[in-house]
Amino acid sequence: MSENGEEKLLAVARHIAKTLGHNNTMSDDIFQILSNFDGRFSRENLSEKGADADSRACAALDHSLKSLDHRISHHVSSDRPIWADAAHAAAFLDAVDELVAVVAEWNHLASDKAVAACLVRAEDMLQHAMFRLEDEFRTLMERGGESFGLTRSYRNGESTENMPFESDEEDEEEDEVRNGGDEEQIPVALPVTNFDIVIDALPAGTINDLHEIAKRMVAGGFGKECSHVYSSCRREFLEESVSRLGLQKLSIEDVHKMTWQDLEDEIEKWIKASNVALKILFPSERRLCDRVFFGFASAADFSFMEVCRGSAIQLLNFADAVAIGSRSPERLFRILDVFETLRDLIPEFEALFSDQFSVSLRNEVITIWKRLGESIRGIFMELENLIRRDPAKTAVPGGGLHPITRYVMNYLRAACRSRQSLEQVFEDYGLKEYPKLDDRVHSSSSLSVQMDWIMELLESNLEAKSKIYKDPALCYVFLMNNGRYIVQKAKDSELGTLLGDDWIRKHAAKVRQFHAHYQRSSWSRLLGSLKLDSTVSLPPNALAKSMKEKLKWFNTVFDDICKEQSSWFVFDEQLREEIRISLEKFLLPAYGNFIGRFENVPEIGKHADKYIKYGTEDIQAKLNELFQGSSGNRK
Repeated sequence: MSENGEEKLLAVARHIAKTLGHNNTMSDDIFQILSNFDGRFSRENLSEKGADADSRACAALDHSLKSLDHRISHHVSSDRPIWADAAHAAAFLDAVDELVAVVAEWNHLASDKAVAACLVRAEDMLQHAMFRLEDEFRTLMERGGESFGLTRSYRNGESTENMPFESDEEDEEEDEVRNGGDEEQIPVALPVTNFDIVIDALPAGTINDLHEIAKRMVAGGFGKECSHVYSSCRREFLEESVSRLGLQKLSIEDVHKMTWQDLEDEIEKWIKASNVALKILFPSERRLCDRVFFGFASAADFSFMEVCRGSAIQLLNFADAVAIGSRSPERLFRILDVFETLRDLIPEFEALFSDQFSVSLRNEVITIWKRLGESIRGIFMELENLIRRDPAKTAVPGGGLHPITRYVMNYLRAACRSRQSLEQVFEDYGLKEYPKLDDRVHSSSSLSVQMDWIMELLESNLEAKSKIYKDPALCYVFLMNNGRYIVQKAKDSELGTLLGDDWIRKHAAKVRQFHAHYQRSSWSRLLGSLKLDSTVSLPPNALAKSMKEKLKWFNTVFDDICKEQSSWFVFDEQLREEIRISLEKFLLPAYGNFIGRFENVPEIGKHADKYIKYGTEDIQAKLNELFQGSSGNRK
């Protein structure tokens, strides 16, 4: 063992004896134990008489520090970047390693005043060295990014320059985004369908140099400072990358002040930006962090969180602003897009932000996603209110389709294209009170019950509106039209699947019932005029007179009905044809029988044509003119 090493060993032994020996007897015992262990630890060598050895040890420490100070200060005071020369960098790192080792080696003897004074100098030297390493780290980060380009990316090992961020003025599928009235175009993200991309913003050699510096800074107790420098540089890159995707930094108030069209455009950009960020940008940052801070998991996790937190919160804040915004029904589909995007990205969030520093961010993702679900449920409640509040004041001309029917049915059909998401939204919602629904509430999914309830509200609303019509027949035409439309829109769609086949059959039967009510209320009295039972026992002259009056009354009423109902409207051609065929079956046999009997009355005889206005073919022609409506109620 060298002389310096032996002196240090003796100094350590003396320090142990001093520390543990509370009185002379205990110190003697300790000296004896150490002497038995190694002859060099004799009482003479370890006693106060060995103070000169302490002095020699401190002198050796002082000599080491002076040598290191010379080597380190030579680099620290240099105006040129140390890492501009690989040999200088290696020499500087070696000196730092030795200084860190010296501090660690002598730190347990800090209670010794002479050693403590040396250690103060050593700590000061170490601090200056760490400050210079911090500057070099920052320079490497900045210059490495500039030389390598901001958006160099790789797919399956092959370079794809600028791919996620490039803008294409000729791409018709992308909206041009302009800054106010300026002509300068802000780059927007092109559609990315393959997320098997890794972005390396720093060359491999630079990453290795950064790792070597990070290793020394962590060892020297400057790990947090290193992480802060790293994260400030990478955060700037990441925020610029997100900006290039066209996503603005918006407050909740900014989002709520937007027009719906502008918000739709912003949601579209948010969806693209979120996918690129969570599937390309953030994983690339995670990879880079792990390489720079390899072997220091906590520093890597902290640095990654510091880099990505701002951009992640920007994405989440926008989704949150959408969730707590207006719940008007037309917003459903875009909010569903945000809900589905965030849901699909939650696994990426949880995998990337899995460390101790990201607990609050992981919780925030789930909270906002659930808040979006609450917003969707709130939109359906607003739809219910819209149906309830729709006034029954103005009748639809000709008993045609009411706008509320078109709106609700097309809305629900469109909504049910996202059936899986809606079922997820309503799954934990629980069932509220549905006073008019039957026992299927207890055996159906929450979403199907919700749809059933909305249909119940719509039907009640339409029944109230049907009462506006003074003519009962027109009331039933209105109910027929709207009922038929409801059944048609429900069939062969996810909405029909949710409502169920029994619901479809039940409401198709309702339409047939409305048809029967219409026919009775409008045509039964006309058919009654053709009955001949009351004329059987009349004398010939009275019979002829009675039948002439019946035929005249029939012609007048038939003309009136046809004139009026030709302006009524049945939107569905098949339903219109079904009504006409039904009327023909209902009317023509009775009319034909009456005319045949009329022509055989002797008192009328050859003058029958004078009274017969319509033949059966004429009746059919007039029936074919029914329900054509006017241009206003055919829409």
